[in-house]
Amino acid sequence: MRIIRTRDYKQMSRDAANIISAQVILKPNSVLGLATGSSPIGAYEQLIRWYQKGDLNFSRVRTVNLDEYVGLGFDNHESYKRFMYDNLFSQINIDPANINIPNGCTSDPEEECRRYDGVLRTLGGIDLQLLGLGVNGHIGFNEPADIFAKGTHVVHLSESTIEANKRFFAKAEDVPRSAVTMGIFDIIQADRVLMVASGAGKAQAVKDAFFGPITPRVPASILQFHKDFTLVADEEALSLV
Repeated sequence: MRIIRTRDYKQMSRDAANIISAQVILKPNSVLGLATGSSPIGAYEQLIRWYQKGDLNFSRVRTVNLDEYVGLGFDNHESYKRFMYDNLFSQINIDPANINIPNGCTSDPEEECRRYDGVLRTLGGIDLQLLGLGVNGHIGFNEPADIFAKGTHVVHLSESTIEANKRFFAKAEDVPRSAVTMGIFDIIQADRVLMVASGAGKAQAVKDAFFGPITPRVPASILQFHKDFTLVADEEALSLV
């Protein structure tokens, strides 16, 4: 495990973007696993700036997103598909055919999980997986549980996750209660894993995940086993370690 300590969110975002951009430059047809939420936005903004300068080319990159809310589609501003287009895809030269995001509007979420697992197999795995960190230690929407979930699955969101995400919605009642998420097995099978964490609100999760026991009650703790895991975190997020 490699930890990069940064001064603040801005430096964290730039350092993370450096790692992602190096992956794309060295392997133009990389499979990138992407995350949503506030943590990766700064990194996406930096990647867009470098693309606009002509330093990056995403035309051959393929992407897989971690998760999507059940019941939300592109027409909903809080869907993760809409998030990705607003914050990255619409501003770079990625081929839409190379973008993969779980379908939250499916009439059969369990079948969608099987379909998405098939997508991951077809792509041959993930070269670099970007992650955020939930306040309860979740990654993707893999919530604290008794076992580590293997493949793509439907998850019922914890109250702490709903509370953390309600700031993106008009009111807490609008936050979906379930989501389709990539499983722990798919995440840790990525060749490289990159996590970004910022702010004092993530400090306890960082401590529990990477300086405590490996347990499915703290899903991110499994990353202690990963052969090429990098945590880029600011001073506040690392304040308890």
